[in-house]
Amino acid sequence: MGAGKLFESMFNIDYTTAVVIGMAVMIFYTLLGGFLAVCWTDLFQALLMVFAIVVLPFIAYSNIDPEIMNKAFTSKENIFNPIPQGAFAVVLISIISSVAWGLGYFGQPHILVRFMSVKSIKLLPRSITIAMVWVVISLVGAVVIGLLGIPLYADLPNGDEEKVLIYMIADFVSPYFIGVLLAAILAAIMSTISSQLLVCSSTLTEDIYANIIKPKASGRELLFVSRLFVLIISLVALVLSFDKSSNIFNLVKFAWGGFGAAFGPLVLMALYSRKTTWYSALAGMVIGTIVMLVWYFTGLNKYMYEIVPGFLANLIVMLIINAVKPNTDKEIDEEYNRVQSYLKAGYTPPSKDGDNNCCA
Repeated sequence: MGAGKLFESMFNIDYTTAVVIGMAVMIFYTLLGGFLAVCWTDLFQALLMVFAIVVLPFIAYSNIDPEIMNKAFTSKENIFNPIPQGAFAVVLISIISSVAWGLGYFGQPHILVRFMSVKSIKLLPRSITIAMVWVVISLVGAVVIGLLGIPLYADLPNGDEEKVLIYMIADFVSPYFIGVLLAAILAAIMSTISSQLLVCSSTLTEDIYANIIKPKASGRELLFVSRLFVLIISLVALVLSFDKSSNIFNLVKFAWGGFGAAFGPLVLMALYSRKTTWYSALAGMVIGTIVMLVWYFTGLNKYMYEIVPGFLANLIVMLIINAVKPNTDKEIDEEYNRVQSYLKAGYTPPSKDGDNNCCA
């Protein structure tokens, strides 16, 4: 959908055609290079995104009419502070919901798989630093762009708010650099969808096809099946994205909440509790997902983001089951102790042989 709206806005082509073109390009390089290609393209895409997210706010701010900004900050109905008096509870819940977005990161498979692919556990501190610096820069830049967009594009028709970044680039950036910044938007779209496609197809191939359907499948067969799943998932996504009236932000918000509620507590408990078992993990995932969906479809998400009750329900269920029936597998205990020893030693493995064991 992001690719469709971008191409439609900038090149004035049919939305459906734009979506198909975007999907074709992303499928091509995902199938061609697999995980390695996705990692390398992510690197260059991220560099483009950093450039756009850092440079654009300065360009836009320096070109905004001071009168517009002065009016936005000094008017009685200050658009940067639209909090009515006596609405403390509403504001507090809104803040909790906003902060809860962070819980979604724990359950994002396409993000976690990057850390799992690290060459050595000794490189994890560097990976963490890079990830945190990138998140701070990108989110601060995005928020500033959003704030600047409020006075600049207050009269946009409903549904066009998602095109603020595109309009800002077209209005304030030199024609010589517009293509670069628009490529940054496309980079954000491509890096996310290619990572999701790869993780989904790998999960279906390794965990279902190779484990349940055909355990003795050859490497060539698994590669073919993985590529087939990429195509199937892409086609499903393509059909869903034809609905132009859907709001990208709401779709991402819903999916982000689902990932966080279903998988977030499991990742944390697997890392920090030796008591965790497969049945507490399964029960937590099921209950967390159900609570999240019920909260959303009953309309309670208007008051609080659905990831909060879903995440808490998942975590509570896992804690209860872990307390009643904890893990008794000695092999898991040994692995847990080994990982903890690596962490206490400052990510320095005791020997070369164990260098990548904990990452596995």
